[in-house]
Amino acid sequence: MVIVHDEHEASLRWAGNSMTTNGASVSRRWTVISVLRDGPTHARVGAIGSSSVDPDDIEAVVRASEAAARTAEPARDAMPLLEPDADADHDWTAAAGTTGIEVFTDLAKDLATGFDGADRLYGFAHHQVQTTWLGTSTGIRRRFVQPTGSVEINGKRAAGAELASGWVGVGTADFTDVDVSGLLAELSRRLDWAERKVELPAGRYETLMPPSTVADLMISMAWEMAGRGAQEGHTAFARAGGTRIGERLSNIPLTLYSDPYAVGLEYRPFVATSASSESMSVFDNGLPAARVDWLRDGVIESLIYPRAIAAEYDTPPTVPGENLVLTGGSDANLDDMIARTERGLLLTTLWYIREVDPATLLLTGLTRDGVYLVENGEVTAAVNNFRFNESPLDLLRRATEVGATEITLAREWKDWFTRTAMPPLRIPDFHMSSVSQAT
Repeated sequence: MVIVHDEHEASLRWAGNSMTTNGASVSRRWTVISVLRDGPTHARVGAIGSSSVDPDDIEAVVRASEAAARTAEPARDAMPLLEPDADADHDWTAAAGTTGIEVFTDLAKDLATGFDGADRLYGFAHHQVQTTWLGTSTGIRRRFVQPTGSVEINGKRAAGAELASGWVGVGTADFTDVDVSGLLAELSRRLDWAERKVELPAGRYETLMPPSTVADLMISMAWEMAGRGAQEGHTAFARAGGTRIGERLSNIPLTLYSDPYAVGLEYRPFVATSASSESMSVFDNGLPAARVDWLRDGVIESLIYPRAIAAEYDTPPTVPGENLVLTGGSDANLDDMIARTERGLLLTTLWYIREVDPATLLLTGLTRDGVYLVENGEVTAAVNNFRFNESPLDLLRRATEVGATEITLAREWKDWFTRTAMPPLRIPDFHMSSVSQAT
C-alpha cells in the first residue's frame, strides 16, 4: 500500500490592527506499507515514510518498508486487504489541489475596516488543501482533495483599569462564506458586555454554551469512542458485560453523527492511514466511510470498530468521522436562549481541556476570553474566569434546552478537528470547580 499526501498551505496573521506575516508552502509526504503474510489473518507490517520528491529514492523506501515488515511483531489487526469497488476514483491522475495567499484577498479587505476601529485586533487565518492518493497491490486507486480553513479573531479593549478580551472564530472550506463583518460585530458586542465586571465564586451555575464550546466537548467525547476500549471496560462507554450501546442518554432527541458528505463539512470518504490503532487499521485502507450516528434520538448508537476488532466482537465495522454534527434541538438561537434566562452564565470559549477520569469521561479545563453574567434576559457584565470539571456525556444527559445547529469552530481543538456543526446548550448546573486567574 502507498499513501501520498500533497499539502498546499497559506496563512495570514495580524496583531495590534496590523498585518504582520503571511506565507504559503507546498509539501509532500508519502508512506509505503508492506505486508508479509504468514496466513490469511496472520501478517507482519512495515511502514516507512518519506518527504523526498526524488523518484530515485522510491525503491529504497520500498525496500526499507519490506525490511521493517520482516522484523515486526505479528499484527494484531491483520485482515485480508480490501479489493477495489465501484467507488474507485476516476480522477486518479489529476493534479494536486492548490491554494495560495490570494485566498485571503477579501478577508484582508474586510479586516482592514476593523483595523480602523478602537479595539485592538489579533488573529490568524489558515488554509490547507491536502490531496491524498491511496494505491494498493490489490488494485485500489483512490484520490481525494480536502480543503480545510479557519479564521480566529481576538479583540482587546480597555475596560476601566482592566483589559477586556474576546474571541470569535469560524471554519471554512474556501473563505467565500466567511462573514468578517459579522464576526467583528459579535466580537464588539462581547467587548461591550465587558464594560462592567463582576467577581463570582466557584460553584454550579445555569450556563449557556454557544456552539463553539459545545464542539470542543463533543470532539473530546468522540475521541474516546473506540469499541475495544469500551468492550474491555476501559472507557465511559463501557458497562458490565459489554458497552453502553442502546442506552438512553437524553430525553431530548439528540443525534450526533459524522457524515463525509455533509454539506460544507465534507471529508475524505475512505480510510487512508499509515499506522494502526484501536480506531484505525492499515488493513482497512480503502474502506469506504459513510454516515455514522454515534447518538440517535438520545440513545447511544455506535462506537468505532476497525474490521479486525469488529470481527472479534461480532459487530459491523465503523470508520471514525472527521466531522461532527449534533442535531435534535429547537430553532432557537443563542440570543433567544439568553432572553429566556433569569440568571446564569454565558460561556463563550474553553481552553486547556484535559481528561481527568476516562471511566466517566470527566474533563477539566479553563474558561478564557469571555465568561458573562446573564440577568433577566440580558448580558449585564463579564465575570472572572473559572476552572471547570464536567463530562460531555453527563452534560448531554442534564441539558434542559438545545437550540438550532450551526456550523462552528472549536477553539481548543481547532488545530486537529475543524469541521463541526453544533447547537447552543442550556446546562442547569454547570460545575465551575474553582476560580482561575487566567485572562
